[in-house]
Amino acid sequence: MNPRDVVPRAAMDVADAGERIRPIIDEVRTEGAGAVLRWTEQLDGVRPPSLRVPVAMLREQAEALDPAVRAALLESIDRARRVHADQRRGEVTTVVVPGGTVTERWLPVDRVGLYVPGGRAVYPSSVIMNVVPAQAAGVASLAVVSPPQRDFGGWPHPTILAACALLGVDEVYAVGGAQAVAMLAYGVDLPEGGRCEPVDLVTGPGNIYVTAAKRALQGVIGIDSEAGPTEVMILADSTADAGNVAADLISQAEHDVLAAAVLVTDDPALADAVEDEVSAQLVTTKHVDRIREALSGTQSAIVLVDDLEAGLRVVDAYAAEHLEIHTRDAREWALRVRNAGAIFVGPYAPVSLGDYAAGSNHVLPTAGSARHSSGLSVQSFLRGIHIVEYDESALRDVAPHVLALSEAEDLPAHGQAVRVRFEDERPEDHG
Repeated sequence: MNPRDVVPRAAMDVADAGERIRPIIDEVRTEGAGAVLRWTEQLDGVRPPSLRVPVAMLREQAEALDPAVRAALLESIDRARRVHADQRRGEVTTVVVPGGTVTERWLPVDRVGLYVPGGRAVYPSSVIMNVVPAQAAGVASLAVVSPPQRDFGGWPHPTILAACALLGVDEVYAVGGAQAVAMLAYGVDLPEGGRCEPVDLVTGPGNIYVTAAKRALQGVIGIDSEAGPTEVMILADSTADAGNVAADLISQAEHDVLAAAVLVTDDPALADAVEDEVSAQLVTTKHVDRIREALSGTQSAIVLVDDLEAGLRVVDAYAAEHLEIHTRDAREWALRVRNAGAIFVGPYAPVSLGDYAAGSNHVLPTAGSARHSSGLSVQSFLRGIHIVEYDESALRDVAPHVLALSEAEDLPAHGQAVRVRFEDERPEDHG
C-alpha cells in the first residue's frame, strides 16, 4: 500500500465551491461595494454599519482589552517579530566572470490583503501571523478583512480589531468570505467614502469558499496557499505520555469537524492508553460535539506501525500541517523528517504553543502540500529580481555560446541580438 493512502483526508470539494462563489466574484467585479454588502448580508446575516472599520474603533477596542489578553498578544507579537526578523533576505551580487555580474534583490510586494477568519472561533493570533511577516518584509500597504459579527453590531470581533491596533494596522474591513477576496482583488469604492484599492497578494486561511475564491482569482492576485482543514500528526513511541498525546489530538480537533488528528506509533499499549485518555479528557472539554465528530471522522486515526522507521515513512507520505515528535531522541527523528509544515519536538512543544507564542508562524501548508510548499514567512511577501550587468568584453567572450544555443533552439534572432552589437568590428571586404 502507498503510505499516502494509509490515512485519508477530509473531503473538501473546492471545485464545487468554486461554482457557488463564481456569481459572487463576478458581481463584486462589476458592481463593487453594493455586491459586497448584499452578499455579506445574505451569507453572514448582518450588514456592517460601514465596510471600513473606523480607526477610532480599532483604538477603542485595544484600550478595552482584558489586561491578560493584551499582555499575551504583545508577547506573541514580540516573539513573532524576533523570529521573522531573521528571515529577511539580503541583496547578493555574484561575479559570474570579470565584467559580468548578476545581483539578486528582494523587494516587498506593494500592497497585501490579509484574511482573518471569524467562524467557529476568534483568531487574533491569525492577525499576528499574517501581519508580522508582511511588516518584516517591508510591505508598505496592508489591508485586513474579517467577517462581520451579528453579536458585535456588524463589526469583526473586538479582539481581532484590537490586535490590528496593537500591530499598527488601521485599514480593516468588516467583510469575509468570497466577497472579501474579490473586493481585495478588484478594489471597490466605499459607500461611506474613500476606496479599498486592489491588492497584489492575499494571504491567510479561511473556509472552503475563501479557498475557492483564492483559486478562482489567482492571476489577478497572488495567493499564499489553498488552506484545507487543519491537521496534526503525532509520531510517538513507548516513552510518550498518553495524557499529553491525547490532549494534543483533542486540541487540534477543537478547530473544526473536518480537522484531522492522527497518532502514528509502534507501541500498541500507548495506542490503547491514548484512546482511554481521549475518552476521559473529552467529557471535560467545552466543544465536545465538534471534537468528537472530528476524532471519529475518516480523517482521524491511530496508525500502528512495525517500528519508527515505518512510522517515519508514514509521516513523510502524509506531510502533515503540524507534526509532533514524542519519542526517544526526538530531535534526531525530527531532523530526519522531510515533509511537514512545522515540527514540534518533545513533550514541552505542543502545537498550541506554535499557535500562539512560540515565535513560529502558524499559517502552514495543509492537505499534503507540505511536500512542495512552506508556511507563511517573510519570503511569502518578497519578490526576487535579478539585475544583470555585463560589459562589452564579458558579452563578447560568451557570444559564441549564445549564438550556438540560439541556433539549437531555432531562434536565430536571439543570436542576432548579440551579433549586431559587434558587427562594426568585422573586417571590410575588399573583394
